Amino acid sequence: MSTTRIRYHVKAPRARVYSALIDARAVATWMVPDSMTSHVHVFEPREGGAFRISLTYDTLTETGKTTAHTDTHHGRFVKLVPDEQVIETTEFETSDPTLQGEMRITFTLSDAQDGGTDIDAAHEGLPPGVPPADNELGWRMSLAKLAKYVESPASP
Repeated sequence: MSTTRIRYHVKAPRARVYSALIDARAVATWMVPDSMTSHVHVFEPREGGAFRISLTYDTLTETGKTTAHTDTHHGRFVKLVPDEQVIETTEFETSDPTLQGEMRITFTLSDAQDGGTDIDAAHEGLPPGVPPADNELGWRMSLAKLAKYVESPASP
């Protein structure tokens, strides 16, 4: 099992970033790699609350973990510290043993010198069927979308 760690800077205050981490509509917008579409089935942003999300490839040439072209994962919120940290566990819905197992995702937010926010993201416990480089690329895509979302004057 491997871990992906990424530090990412956004030009938005911690409160706005935290809100985007626990809002279902925001998550559907940013927590999805390029060339995929997100559908949030369940999202209960409270400690112990559940979530279930499906990511579907835009092209039929990509192979999904759950169905032919979809990756569905479910989990729960473990810890929510307003404007500071979100910890969740998640696992793919799959019959492939190389993709099974609970993963832990931690977002830690800190003030940056420029008034923005530094995000320390860790994705721990990647199953052996998930190449670490692919996971890191997907997370970098998602965090870039998060930055765009929270830096937009139209974001809540």
